[in-house]
Amino acid sequence: MPLERISQKFKDISMSFQSNPLTFDLIALRDADAIARSVKNIIVTRPGEKLFDPEFGTSITDSLFEQLDDTTADEIKDQIKFSINKFEPRVRYISSIIDPNYEENAFNVQIVYEIVGLDIAPQQLEFILLPTR
Repeated sequence: MPLERISQKFKDISMSFQSNPLTFDLIALRDADAIARSVKNIIVTRPGEKLFDPEFGTSITDSLFEQLDDTTADEIKDQIKFSINKFEPRVRYISSIIDPNYEENAFNVQIVYEIVGLDIAPQQLEFILLPTR
């Protein structure tokens, strides 16, 4: 007997904490948007920043101050893969591309993942990692 995928709905609150002008409820992110925000939050959170979960996050921000090259990009890629697999059970990691952006002293990040429980195409998340203190 084949396995059936169970469709699920995901909902998180927006980190902007803006409220709906009609209902005054906090604006909610749903399904793919909620998971994309969660994946990015995992990547930019440093270990120890989340209360009661000192292992949560990645040390990618430390890597941003290293040499801007392919070796550092591979290190960032490994950290992204490990952290998504460890901290986001709603996602099945597929791949990521980390390109050094020499003009902006940053890394262009592209992550491809599949949302478990939703029958939609694999999602692609793109953003820039900048070294900031």
